[in-house]
Amino acid sequence: MSILGLKKKQPKTFKVKVITMDAEMEFSCEVLDQEVPKDSPITFHFLAKFFPEKVEEELVQEITQHLFFLQVKKQILDEEIFCSPEASVLLASYAVQAKYGDYDPNFHKPGFLAQDELLPKRVLMQYQMTADMWEEKITAWYAEHRGIARDEAEMEYLKIAQDLEMYGVSYFAITQNKRDTDLLLGVDAQGLHIYNPNSKLNPNKSFPWSGIRNISYSEKEFTIKPLDKKKDVFKFYSSQLRVNKLILQLCIGNHDLFMRRRKVDSIEVQQMKAQAKEEKARKKMERQILAREKQMREEAERAKEEMERRLFQLQDEARLANEALLRSEETADLLAEKAQIAEEEAKLLAHKAADAEQDRQRLEVTAMKTKEEKRQMEQKMREAEQLAVKLVEQSERRLKEADHLKQDLTEAKDAERRAKQKLLEITKTTYPLIAAYSAPPAPPAPPEAPDFAYESTSSRLDFKDSDMKRLSMEIERERLEYMEKSKHLQDQLKELKTEIESLKLEEQQQQAGVYSLRNEARGYVPEANTIKCLPLFIVK
Repeated sequence: MSILGLKKKQPKTFKVKVITMDAEMEFSCEVLDQEVPKDSPITFHFLAKFFPEKVEEELVQEITQHLFFLQVKKQILDEEIFCSPEASVLLASYAVQAKYGDYDPNFHKPGFLAQDELLPKRVLMQYQMTADMWEEKITAWYAEHRGIARDEAEMEYLKIAQDLEMYGVSYFAITQNKRDTDLLLGVDAQGLHIYNPNSKLNPNKSFPWSGIRNISYSEKEFTIKPLDKKKDVFKFYSSQLRVNKLILQLCIGNHDLFMRRRKVDSIEVQQMKAQAKEEKARKKMERQILAREKQMREEAERAKEEMERRLFQLQDEARLANEALLRSEETADLLAEKAQIAEEEAKLLAHKAADAEQDRQRLEVTAMKTKEEKRQMEQKMREAEQLAVKLVEQSERRLKEADHLKQDLTEAKDAERRAKQKLLEITKTTYPLIAAYSAPPAPPAPPEAPDFAYESTSSRLDFKDSDMKRLSMEIERERLEYMEKSKHLQDQLKELKTEIESLKLEEQQQQAGVYSLRNEARGYVPEANTIKCLPLFIVK
């Protein structure tokens, strides 16, 4: 036997590529009896085939939870699981918390979610909102999740997702007879569901695992026998053999898990849950310690910043205090100088006050005299006014008398004129008689009576004329004397008023002088234009 014949034949191998939700792996496998596709490498997707009913209880290991979270998240984004816009935004905020940790406005600037796929396209197209507006809504929820760790955020995401209508449901096209394909079969952890093709959310009929007695499969026909024998058996058809095998596997697996979940966990599962619980408690403790250390570090940094700020503030206060001290020293020197000047001014003002007091006393005495003189002058003026009133009354009375006299004079002149007229008439009457008797011898002497009468009449007329002239002269003389006296009295009144006004002006000037001296004595010197003369009162 040759040496070559002793060598063992090398087995054939093929390349395999396994793709998980967050990694890819490639390795080689031996060819056994199974048929292997000719594709190289052969790709396998590592996904969860059966969905848990309660994610918080059944997802024990953290890596399992993480991979399942990524799978459910992808199904929601690919719209394999329907999700409302509100729930989509909330789920997106937990996904951001799981990826980026706590929200920090100094680090997470606007636009930091631009490269992340967080919402289904259907939701984005449903509303006329920009990417910035969606990011703002997600960030508002994201900021509320501060302090939640990655595994806790993923668990919160899954707890919301497990309540969605299409969570964990595998859909298959079926018919109730061999011709029509107008129904959908849904298989999930709760049981079997029959849907209309256009509605995957609300089933027409459901068969929970607890109410199914048996599921049989024969070629393309499935038979569901209810546990209640009174209910009808439900049959449906599926034309693809490969799909039928998958339906049967899902039914068997989900039913088996449904029954196992309602039994006591095995010792192995209990140990796994206990270890997972301890691991979670340990990690939670570590996170709390880290959070406390982080909080203490942040508090220390804040305290340091506060101390630095306080230090800068104290330095500024010290600088300002030093400047204030220098200013206060300068002010103190200036105040001392001003105090000395004020003291000297006070002494000078004291002397001025004493002089002013003497002047005030002197002016008060003068003012008293002036007041007495003023009183006397006013008394004289009142007397002069009374005298003027009397003179006016006398003048009026004399004027009335003069009017009466003028009237009497006019009457006398009228009487004289009538008498002269009468005398002329008498003369004219007697003259022819005298001429008639002029031829005879001289008669005896006429009697004395007519001549006496004539002379008496003539003398009486002459007497009245002289009296009237004398009376007119007396009236004219009295009128002239009255006018002269009145003029003299008016001149005296004017002189008296002028004298009173001069005395008042002198008194006001004296009062202004006393006011000025009092202000100087108080240390206040008014401006030249602030002293105003008091108004003059002219006694009329």
